[in-house]
Parts: sequence; C-alpha cells; structure tokens
Amino acid sequence: MAPHRLTVQQARRIALRAQLLDARRPVDLVHLVEDLTYLAVDPTSAVAPAVDLVAWSRLGNEYWIGAVDDAITDRMLFQLRGTVRSMGDLPLYLEQMAQWPQNETMRQWLTDNAEFEREVLALVEAEGPVLAKDVPDTARVPYTWGAEGWSSRRSVAEMLEALNMQGKLAMVGRKGRQRLWDLAERVYPQVEAVPLEEALRERVDRRLAAEGIARKRTQGRSGDGAWWVDLPGEVVQVEGCDGEWRVDPELLDHADDDFEPRTALLSPFDALVADRPRLLDLFDYEYTLEMYKPKGKRRWGYFALPILHGERFVGKLDARADRKEGVLHVFAVHEDLPFDGATTDAVHAEVEQLAAWLGLGRVDYARSG
Repeated sequence: MAPHRLTVQQARRIALRAQLLDARRPVDLVHLVEDLTYLAVDPTSAVAPAVDLVAWSRLGNEYWIGAVDDAITDRMLFQLRGTVRSMGDLPLYLEQMAQWPQNETMRQWLTDNAEFEREVLALVEAEGPVLAKDVPDTARVPYTWGAEGWSSRRSVAEMLEALNMQGKLAMVGRKGRQRLWDLAERVYPQVEAVPLEEALRERVDRRLAAEGIARKRTQGRSGDGAWWVDLPGEVVQVEGCDGEWRVDPELLDHADDDFEPRTALLSPFDALVADRPRLLDLFDYEYTLEMYKPKGKRRWGYFALPILHGERFVGKLDARADRKEGVLHVFAVHEDLPFDGATTDAVHAEVEQLAAWLGLGRVDYARSG
C-alpha cells in the first residue's frame, strides 16, 4: 500500500496533540505523565527544574512547583535514571532492571565493588531513607570519569544510581535539592513484571502515541536501555520532508479534526524539542541548549525557552528567575520572524503567567534587547 500523505500542518497538529500542547489541558499530573510516558529530570533551575517546567507547560498554573516530588513521595510516580514515570508503568521496567547493566565496564565495576554494594544496602535498610552524603565511600575500585579520572564522591553517586537502575533502591523524595533513597522493596508495589520483549513492544507503542509522529528509527530516551529504537505505526510521507515517517494510527484518524492552538513556553528538556532533527524537519525550528557554551558564543542565552505559538515555534525566551528579588528577568525575546501584535501580546501574557506561577512579583524587561 502507498504511504499516507500529510501536509506539514497536519503533521505538526498530530505532534502537538500527542504532546498535549493544544488548547486542551490534562486532567492531572499522573495522567499527564502516563500520556507523555515520562518527564525529563534535570536540576538546572535558571527558570525552574525540567520536571516542573514541562508539567506547567501542560497543566498551567494549577500545577505547583514540587508536585512531582510530592507524587514520588506518595508512590504515584517513580524516578528511573533521568526520567520520572507513572508507578502504573513499573511492570514494564522490572525485567529490564533485573538484567541491568548490559555494559561490561559497569558490570565489572559492580563486581569489583560487591562489598561496597552490600554495605550501602545494609545502611539503607537500617537507617533509610538516606541522602548520598550519609553514605560512606568504601568503594574498593573508585568510579572514575573525565579526562583526569576525577572521582570525588562519584563512587557513592554512581552506586546509588546503579542500585536504582537494578530495582534495589528507589527515590522517595528530596531534602532540599538532595534525593532521598530507600529500599525499593519498601517503596514499589508488589506487581508482576511484564516479560521484557512484550514490555519493549508496549513501550515503543506508547512512545509513538506520545510523540504522534517520528522517524521509524529514532534515538532512545534515558531509561530506555537502548541507543536506538524502531517505532511501529502507520507509514506516512510529510509534504516537504524527505523519507518516511511513522504516525500513531489513532492520531492519524484525527489529523483533520479542528485544532485549538495556544501559546506555550517550553523547557529546553521538553520532549517536543528533544529530537532536534525532527524539530527542524517538522517545525523548521533550530534550537540548541547553550548553557554549556561560553557566554560569548551563545546566540539565544544560557537557558533560553522555546516559544510555541499556535502550530509554530516563533522564537526563544532568554530569562532567569531571581527568587531573592522576586523578579523574572527577561534579557531577550528572540523572534525567529518578526512578531505581529497578536503574537507579541500572547507571548507577553504567557511570560506574565510564568512569573506568577514562579511566585515572582514582576517581570523586568529592562535588560532585554
């Protein structure tokens, strides 16, 4: 059969509906995470941490900062490496946890530090939940990384992460910005693991539903356990985009439904912008997170937020939350194309909503330019 053909507008609408970035709002945080399949974790808080900013972009000001951590504490969500997922999805990851790691270097490091692992688990069992700083570093073979093999306290952090990936430890909340760890058997519900092959099939099906449209072969996400993933779905061609795409069948059936757009400020770690080639192909939008670049080489700013307006990305917001002064500093609103009056008003209104959500009393555009 010949592949379906979509206009760029139809493809964009499919992607935006899948990511819950049309005028609809998800009903609550847990349903949001289930629909998106995960929230990315990154502690950078120039504006707000990634999990909070991604959730706010969908839920609006009904969402409060820290609600994700609250849901983890309440056992509704769980954290796995760099992602937060619904506790209802835990059975899809248990067998992967049991087989982790596949990497031989990590396997050897854990073997060399078997006594260290036993000591960590015994400490958590006796005193948990614990912070990383509560765990003595008794690694027989230190975990080293970087050009000079720097390892200060890295062995403790890596062991805690490894035990989390193996399903032996679970994050149960935070104390300040530090994670609290407890034995997974005291945190996770007693559920039967879905066999790995079946779990992987269901996870890729749900990933396509969450993205709407993607290339068949796409990069794996943190926690997936694979560098590359082959997606199922209907084969489509997109006007003006070379090659084949895959679309979630249910969303394809609604490609021509009425679309209610809105304006949104997105986290640099948002799933909609995570696949940069897809972003450029479908939305003709170039974006790079520049926090790792020297200041003089940045075009858009340290933590510029992608600006979505309707079905298009229209620019980047260079801003920083100053919680001490109670101000959202806006250094620049970079316009990919000149804004008309309606676009300017909509973007400024969203900036005001962002400041209100952050609990900041005002927005300062004085330093923008």
